[in-house]
Amino acid sequence: LGLSLAGVPAWAESFSRISDRGAFIGTVSGKELRLGLFGIALTVEPDGDITGRAMGWDIVGTWEWQDGYFCREMDWSGYPIPLNCQLVEARGDEEIRFTVDRGEGDSASFKLR
Repeated sequence: LGLSLAGVPAWAESFSRISDRGAFIGTVSGKELRLGLFGIALTVEPDGDITGRAMGWDIVGTWEWQDGYFCREMDWSGYPIPLNCQLVEARGDEEIRFTVDRGEGDSASFKLR
């Protein structure tokens, strides 16, 4: 187990909100977002593109930053996933969590690889 600078074990580090586009890009740039349960692997590009796969099917989409939220629209092999703006939080540089409906709905946490 690694230790954070504050001496708290890394696994105990809490999530912190990302409300700035630049900080978001710095967190996800060059990394794959993985959610193992559903076999989801996504790449979120700084230019606004989203690509990946889930359960063996391709995912494509676009995103933009609006008022401190990640707003994305995607297509999962012909199944549209409508526009939704999401609260973004990170735990260090290893995990990122998205909460739909501007933080009012369900959450999904992805490992950053």
